Formats: sequence, C-alpha cells, structure tokens
Amino acid sequence: MTIVDEVRSFNRFYTREIGLLDEHLSKSDFSLAEARVLYELAHGGEQTAADIARTLTMDKAHLSRIVARFRARGLVQSRVSPEHGKRRQLALTDAGREAFDALEQGTRSQMEAILMPLDGEAHERLVSAMHDVRAALDKDRARPADIRLRGLRPGDLGWITHRQAVLYNREYGWDWTYEGLVLQIFGDFVAHFDPAREDGWVAERAGIIVGSVFLMKSADPAVAKLRLLYVEPSARGLGVGGRLVAGCIERARALGYEKLTLWTNDVLVSARRIYQAAGFELVDEALHHSFGKDLMGQTWTLDLRRPASAG
Repeated sequence: MTIVDEVRSFNRFYTREIGLLDEHLSKSDFSLAEARVLYELAHGGEQTAADIARTLTMDKAHLSRIVARFRARGLVQSRVSPEHGKRRQLALTDAGREAFDALEQGTRSQMEAILMPLDGEAHERLVSAMHDVRAALDKDRARPADIRLRGLRPGDLGWITHRQAVLYNREYGWDWTYEGLVLQIFGDFVAHFDPAREDGWVAERAGIIVGSVFLMKSADPAVAKLRLLYVEPSARGLGVGGRLVAGCIERARALGYEKLTLWTNDVLVSARRIYQAAGFELVDEALHHSFGKDLMGQTWTLDLRRPASAG
C-alpha cells in the first residue's frame, strides 16, 4: 500500500471506531461540524463567524447555516463588534453553554468507554502515536514556543540512536556502522558518566523527541566535547539546534571548562552553520572513509574563556 492508501485506510477505521459516520454525535442531536463550532465558541469566547471559519478551515456558507440553526434554537447571540461596525461577535447563550456541557460529557463518556478495555501501556502507545501524527502533519503551524528542552530519561538514548541512524541513512546514505558508532559513544557515556562534568538534553514538541545534544568529558579536564547534535526534520527551522547548542555551551561554562570541541562532517551543512553562529572555529579537517562514504571530517573548537556572544 502507498502512504495515501495507508492514511485513507486509517481514516476509515478511525471514523468508524468513534462513530463519526453517525448522523449525530453520541448522546446528542449535534452533527460533528455543529459540535466543533460549539467547542470553538465555548473555549475561544466571543468571536466572529470569520474567526471560527479560519480556525476550523470550514466553508463559510456551511458555517452560516450552522450559526443560523443555533440562533433559531437560542444557543448563540451576537452583537456589533466595538472595533468594527460591520462585524458581529458571536457568543454562547446560557442555553448554548448548557448544550455544550451536555455534549462534552457525552463525548467524554463515549471515549472513556472506548479506552476502558486498554491497559496503561496501550494508553501510552496510543498517546505517543497521536503525538507523532500531529507533529508530522502540523509542521507548518509549529512555533519555537512549542519546543521545550529537558534532561535525559530512561529510553532516550535508544530512541536517539535509532532516529539518528535512520535519518542519516535517509539523508546522506550512511550505513549501519554509524549506528554502531553512536552505540559505542553512548555506552562509554553511560559507563563512565560524571554528573560534575557531563550532561545531555532532549528537545521535545508535544511530548515527542525532536532533537538532542550531549556534553561529554575528554581526557583533558579543561576541554569538553559537544556530541551527537541532531534535529528532526519536522522541527527544523524553529531554532531547536541553536537552543540545544547554546544550552550545551552555557553548561560547559558553568562546569568550568575552558574549551569546547566537536567533530563533524562537512556534509552536515545545517549543523555547521549553527556551530559557526555560536562562535565555533574550524581548526582541522581531514578526508576519511566511514559509514560507507568518503567524507571530510572537521574539528571545531570554542574558547569558553571569551565572553559569550551577544548575538
């Protein structure tokens, strides 16, 4: 099956499973479209029909018919906008609020009944999968504020190893030996971890890992290494890499390191731009054959004794 076939198959399954094909939602006399309009008015407060249409990407004529039915039932009221005399602000009446509360209780009860047979592990898998879908399809609406950085948790290292190996194979054709290198780096990191000299960060969006970076010690107590920076394609362009690198630099300074060094390859153009913007300087490069490719390896360093860049 193609990806289009898979998505359509899932849509047919999901809409059938939660009853979206029924004329009305569970325990109500509202259609799905009517329920969405009620929800926006209940949670978004007073707004124009145009505002609701944009939020729901709903046809304006369809929305007008829904609003007309709501007015006839006494569920919504309108007033002239104080900012613009030709715009009318819509809001729920007391009856509309009561109707929404009853609808909300009915749909929650329906979903609880669907989820009740599932155990805790199945709940976690379901939530994780839904986050994945949203992160993949909601890319254009992503904002830097949606990203948060956190410390390491159990399972992170395995996931990061998997994602880096998959992404670098897809984007650069690197073979499975790169995965072996990452496993070796993480194995040493865990076996000899020193919280006074090392750290790691994960970037998350909607609970899903979208990037990471690590601060690791070296044989020289004055020199730290920045290692294994990566950002998921779905989060690129949001400043995630810059935030991860900045956090690593700040932590290295706080731990008293004098120099931060990293090794990368020149094909990782986006990463190199982040390093340059952070003040790293290229100090060495050499050809090598690794991961099934002929590559140009590069060593970059940052003098942490210099004042932090204002930019």
